Amino acid sequence: MTAYVAEGVERIRRESPLVHNVTNLVAMTLSANVLIAAGASPIMSAAPEEAGDLAAMSGALVVNIGTLTAPWIAGARAAVEGARGARRPWVLDPVGVGATAFRRETAVALVALQPRIIRGNASEILALAVGGVAGKGVDSTAGTMDASDAARALAARTGAVVAVTGAVDLVTDGTRTLAVANGHELLTRTTASGCALTALIGAWAATLQDPLAATAGALAAYGIAAERAAARAQGCGSFVAALLDALGELDGATAATLARIT
Repeated sequence: MTAYVAEGVERIRRESPLVHNVTNLVAMTLSANVLIAAGASPIMSAAPEEAGDLAAMSGALVVNIGTLTAPWIAGARAAVEGARGARRPWVLDPVGVGATAFRRETAVALVALQPRIIRGNASEILALAVGGVAGKGVDSTAGTMDASDAARALAARTGAVVAVTGAVDLVTDGTRTLAVANGHELLTRTTASGCALTALIGAWAATLQDPLAATAGALAAYGIAAERAAARAQGCGSFVAALLDALGELDGATAATLARIT
């Protein structure tokens, strides 16, 4: 059942896929460090002049709308066009999509460009799937199961694998659905932890052909690292360092054994 978890962990270490991130200013450092710890190679650029070329040469693209500006949108569009032209998978993180009309319009336009995977919290997936305002800024006010039907509908409509992250994560392609129970509460007290998770999903998408397996595997690996980090951390600050250490230490056999995927 979880053989793909071991395969993903080991292949990322062996192949070190390049992951292009058009991400937000808050998340850049943690996202890059998470990718490096897992064995991948990050690059961060939203410049329209080069984003398309970078995405085309990368194994996968991650687009995150957290700190949204008009120039950022131009860079994201260029990157997506480059990824699609080179047939590279790309992952969308619709951060705070329910907060403003600007975010909703941008996210809807990006979804129309056919991401392979969409990752958000329950409020973000609800807002993206059914429209309207949802969440408290970039934070969720809904639980994972509240968004389960919306996630399946969004996946069926867009052709993307949709991941709803929370205490238990839900991953669906509209037909198949998996639940991932790994993780720790300290992730909710660490800024940009969800954004860094989406970056990690990008590395898995570059490595495994099945986007459902790639997404579930990344969620499990990240959750396992969080559990192991929490056991040695003294608080939020030391947890971040311990999370990076745990990701760097994680091997495929351990990940497959500890993954709680149903």
